[in-house]
Amino acid sequence: MNLEQIRKKIDAIDRGLLRLLNERAGLSEEVGRVKRASGAAVFAPHREEILLRQLAKHNAGPLDNAALRAIYREILSASRARQKRLTIGYLGPEGTYSHQSALERFGSSDQFVPCRTIPEVFALVACHGADACVVPVANSIEGGVSATLDMLMNTELVICGENYQRIRHVLAAAGAGVDLKRIYSHPQALGQCRQWLLRHFPHAEQVESTSTGQAARSAAADRHGAAIASAFAAKLSGLKVLHANIQDVARNQTRFLILGRQMPAPSGADKTSLLFSVPHEVGSLNEVLTLFAAHHISLEKIESRPSAHKEWEYLFFVDVKGHCQRPRMKKAFLQIQKKTLWLKILGSYPQAQNYV
Repeated sequence: MNLEQIRKKIDAIDRGLLRLLNERAGLSEEVGRVKRASGAAVFAPHREEILLRQLAKHNAGPLDNAALRAIYREILSASRARQKRLTIGYLGPEGTYSHQSALERFGSSDQFVPCRTIPEVFALVACHGADACVVPVANSIEGGVSATLDMLMNTELVICGENYQRIRHVLAAAGAGVDLKRIYSHPQALGQCRQWLLRHFPHAEQVESTSTGQAARSAAADRHGAAIASAFAAKLSGLKVLHANIQDVARNQTRFLILGRQMPAPSGADKTSLLFSVPHEVGSLNEVLTLFAAHHISLEKIESRPSAHKEWEYLFFVDVKGHCQRPRMKKAFLQIQKKTLWLKILGSYPQAQNYV
């Protein structure tokens, strides 16, 4: 086929896709009516994840699964909007990695609300000001995010999803970057680019910002300033990217949690997050870990954190494979609870596909 013939064929396929997408949107409206009648939640992460996994299973290419997920993220977002436009809280301002993660998880058809602090993000959902929220919980270099871990101890919200994002920092400025005197960014981002800054801008003043999004805004107002932020934040603030991928460690990732008011049903490939404390006695933690092994429950992560209630007492955050509604998991947790001072199931949710 020549170029004109190929384009005509593509046009015909696009018309077919448009017809099918509108047919799908009509069915989504029917789903919305059924959900409203039964009181079911619009956001069903387990159903969305099952759909995406099935599509990946039947994907013969040449589209790779990451591209397929990106396409369907917007299809699912538009479909949900036919039922109800979700409100999603995130750690702001606009342009932060939390904002980018929220868009990547939910798509552009929902409404996104920036919050100044992580406790405010939790509170927005708890008081029904938002349907769900996205918060950072851990970075592969910096470790756990203390504010999120602290909030998980007492919140009534449940984890209903997760998202991994590769952190790619850029240096961006309003102009050509000549005679830079100040570089704005969040302290963590400055630390993650420390060696690069020493090599390229050893004499520039490093100005700490509350977020990379705010850093981009500050640089936009300073003709001798630049920001370390994401390319997404730079674009939102009208900055020009001077240098890309300036982080000292290439494989720098942040894990984000999606929190809501309802726990998702099992999807078939789930993760459960727990929080517990054990008596301050020799072997008490080992007894709990032995019970996980005895029930063939795979530990994904364990992290300790000092308790705010008693000196030298620690809480343990644990991720395990499986959903808490499964009979084997229920039986295990009943036995584990007897060995702990306190046990809280933070949520069971579809395990994220890590494409970063």
